[in-house]
Amino acid sequence: MKIKDMFHVDGPVISFEFFPPKTDEGTEALYRTVETLGPCKPSFVSVTYGAGGSTRDRTLQLVARIKRDLGLEAMAHLTCVGSRKDQIHGILQRLHDSGIENVLALRGDPPAGESGFVQPEGGFGYADELVRYIREEGFAFCMGGACYPEKHTESPDRATDLAMTKQKVDAGLDFMVTQLFFENAEYFSFVERARDAGIEVPIVPGLMPITNVAQVQRFTKMCGASIPKELSRRLHIVEADPAAVVATGVSWAIEQCRELLDRGAPGLHFYTLNKSSASLAVHAALGL
Repeated sequence: MKIKDMFHVDGPVISFEFFPPKTDEGTEALYRTVETLGPCKPSFVSVTYGAGGSTRDRTLQLVARIKRDLGLEAMAHLTCVGSRKDQIHGILQRLHDSGIENVLALRGDPPAGESGFVQPEGGFGYADELVRYIREEGFAFCMGGACYPEKHTESPDRATDLAMTKQKVDAGLDFMVTQLFFENAEYFSFVERARDAGIEVPIVPGLMPITNVAQVQRFTKMCGASIPKELSRRLHIVEADPAAVVATGVSWAIEQCRELLDRGAPGLHFYTLNKSSASLAVHAALGL
């Protein structure tokens, strides 16, 4: 089923994101983790590329297996990193032949050790170019894209970032998923600005229940998200107790999710870091 059609039925669209491990053993462990989502009846799960597209084949294999063997709708991430147009065409054909109907089209992050994104020879430099290419080649995928409530780290300001976001939508996106955030006001402000700019597609909030203080500090620095003072205060009090950190992170995420859904967010997208327990705890508390 195409994700864009899920927004037209009752209830929020709930999804979980995983990244493909680098080993066969890790892949099997992840597959078992995804199996635990069964009772939640997620709308879909998504599988990322590794840095620089390094786990491309595992991404393709995982999304196909999840849909075929577990009966869960799956969305494959696809980036511009390190791929010529003909290679991207081949990937799209493999996804189509595997029965995958949903793709998250991204520019992608530079490979490890590189300071900035470099457009591949014969490839694309921006996500909107990738989206437009997929549409022009006639593939009937439902396409999602990324957006950034606190702006992309490479954008000089929020206005420029929003203009780039609209270019992606105009190229053919069906919905967007936000970068993680911990302050709901950032999401609601972004949605308002997006609507004012003429962006009408569903904008799904991306959420990551905190399970490790050092980890979330590293992630937020990397992606440009901020940690609210109140959340920082709570984490500082419990940071020496790993179980208390998880409880604090889950509690904050539950508060976020309840407000988001109460105020009309079309769904929730959980960044699981391949450890579904915290996201499942949030899901259970929400009674979805």
